[in-house]
Amino acid sequence: MNNTANIILKPNSLWQNLTQQTEHALNYGALKSIPTEYELIQYEEIDFFVRILTNLNRKDNAKKQQKKISKDFNPFLPYEQDLFVADISDTHVCLLNKFNVVDNHLLMITREFEEQETLLNLNDFVALSACLLQVDGLGFYNSGKIAGASQRHKHLQLVPFPLIPELPKTPIDDVIKTATYQDNIGQVSCFNFVHGITKMLIQDNNDVLGLAQQILENYEHLLNSLRITINPEGKPDPYNLLVTREWMMIVRRSQPKYESISVNSLGFAGALLVKNEEQMKILIELKPLTILEQVGEIRI
Repeated sequence: MNNTANIILKPNSLWQNLTQQTEHALNYGALKSIPTEYELIQYEEIDFFVRILTNLNRKDNAKKQQKKISKDFNPFLPYEQDLFVADISDTHVCLLNKFNVVDNHLLMITREFEEQETLLNLNDFVALSACLLQVDGLGFYNSGKIAGASQRHKHLQLVPFPLIPELPKTPIDDVIKTATYQDNIGQVSCFNFVHGITKMLIQDNNDVLGLAQQILENYEHLLNSLRITINPEGKPDPYNLLVTREWMMIVRRSQPKYESISVNSLGFAGALLVKNEEQMKILIELKPLTILEQVGEIRI
């Protein structure tokens, strides 16, 4: 993309905007937080945390209403003003995730419609960088339905740390530190699915454009190393992207769910979601990494 986005987001403003808009959206009923309980499951030196949904009716009813309106209904165009957090740039805005499971869950969406199943570009990473510099958390992207995307309109996401009080960052941070690197691409031995990791060093004094360019280069390097190809329609093979201030990871995807358990990018960070106790039993019996191997691609 030739024209780099003009950054609008004011320095040191995002967290205050986020907390104020969350309170506003809750008061006016625009934010439909989905209640959950969670359990920690230790496996292969990873403390996976698994959320158990206690009420999916709100989201299910909303999806039914969307289908009645149009199969092509786009909740981001126009977006709900009560969910608006901030203008990031002249190409992206920041919204609250209407049906959030994690507190303060942010969406970074394109102002104009772009397909979710397209490659990310410099302006996408300008938006992510601007937010990640102000809110330390996990940024991620679900590239299409197979990777767990629920909307066609291009959007990155950011969930602030800590995800839960017991864990300072993600459940996989400790095993990421054990990765072995070749040609600056890391792999974790206990991840028996196709993935690649690059190291990041994001600090508060990074400039947004420089950081965005660095993330874009790492992203393209990982795509090439994982042999993610583009089909004639311009859509890449499905994948999940995860970005923190310390590391970036891309995982190839083969299917959206396994044994009824759906997985998006958060699953590969060690944060899984189940709808009921029956799914929890399945997850415990199969083991979390087995689920991830089956929805990813098993390493040969």
